[in-house]
Amino acid sequence: MRARLTDRCPLCGTPSPVARLAAATWLAPPVVDEVRSRYAAWDPANGACPNCARLQLQRILTEQALTPPKETPDGHHKLPAWECLPTPFRVGADPRFTGAGVTIAMIDAAFYPHPDLVRPRNRIRAWIDATGARIKAISFAPDEKPHWPGWDNIDAAQWHGLMASGIAAGNGRLSHGLYRGIAPDAELILVQTMDSKRKITNATLAKALRWLHRYGASFGLKVINFSVAGDPVDHLPGNVVDRECERLLKKGITLVAACGNSNRHFLVPPATSPAVIAVGGLDDRDRIDPEAWRPWHSNWGEATDGSLKPDLVAPSWRVVAPLLPQSSVAAEAKELFARRLLGDRTCEPRINAEKLVTPYYQHMDGTSVSAPIVSSAVACMLQANPGLTPARVKELLLKTCKSVPSIPAARQGAGAVQAGAAVAAALAARFESIGGRRKG
Repeated sequence: MRARLTDRCPLCGTPSPVARLAAATWLAPPVVDEVRSRYAAWDPANGACPNCARLQLQRILTEQALTPPKETPDGHHKLPAWECLPTPFRVGADPRFTGAGVTIAMIDAAFYPHPDLVRPRNRIRAWIDATGARIKAISFAPDEKPHWPGWDNIDAAQWHGLMASGIAAGNGRLSHGLYRGIAPDAELILVQTMDSKRKITNATLAKALRWLHRYGASFGLKVINFSVAGDPVDHLPGNVVDRECERLLKKGITLVAACGNSNRHFLVPPATSPAVIAVGGLDDRDRIDPEAWRPWHSNWGEATDGSLKPDLVAPSWRVVAPLLPQSSVAAEAKELFARRLLGDRTCEPRINAEKLVTPYYQHMDGTSVSAPIVSSAVACMLQANPGLTPARVKELLLKTCKSVPSIPAARQGAGAVQAGAAVAAALAARFESIGGRRKG
């Protein structure tokens, strides 16, 4: 007998490939119980189409996001892993704008060509290794499978770069689009900066920036994201990283950098650069009411010119990112979710301990995840209004932020990023420009 290629969704009856019906098999027990209350005969082992699985989960998550958070007796707010809100929802992103036509350079430790970045079309335009005496660069076409030296090492450094690039520009392919980034159509340049001693130095960052200054325009580069930092410097003014950031700003590139997570009045390059939009952290507790938001233990301080950083904050708690395929965590995730499907609820503590949202995604913390949220919002602003200068991007981005009552002004800058409002402001600026030219 031939295996079935298609079946019908048990919930909506829509014909769907059998493999896609498995979208429901990673739903958490509370979601399964909720679905069963509506569809008494439903068995999660029979699956459901991605639309139904996503709809049921999003409905529960939306209800949760609108309610006050429940505190534990010790004052903490604890949630199971599955209750993470998708990133675009958390920052009010406009789904009509996806970063199309904009290239983001991700400067990070190392990277992996994840399906969320390379399927159904490869969006990795180039991979750069800035750690050696001579820079290595490999470019890729949209129909290529992007591979580079060490791409399959399955190293923790790759996980960090994958996390950042997936949060910025992943299309959520392995979650049927649910856990996508804000700019899932953006193109990427992946710039590797962790050397053989597992260090990221100012010299390496400067070398990477010089390469981008020289060659970035040929890839349509418009945004640079730093989810890593360099070395502390004894004499901050004129340091080499800040200097290279300034050169790229003058070339029309918007730069975004994480401030760090050590809860200190202390910054290192590139967050010290006046040319950079420095991003602090926000614990939004998976809620959309600013009254529920809390500070994150990110850094703050002064830039080289004395201006205060961060410029704004973005979610840095429970942000969903892809797992590194073939890693030990990915292997354990598949085993745990297989047990969950069979009704074994003893796996739940381990799922939560590993922060596993699905067999392919986990939630992460830190300003390393905050920065790519802002970078992807900038990409959408530039899609909406390609004529924006970096100065105008920053102005509109900060103008549309939402103030966080619980965070001191020096530690939140303009407030929490609001991606959809920033895009709306970019569109308004475009129409004002067009109207002004017509009047002239």
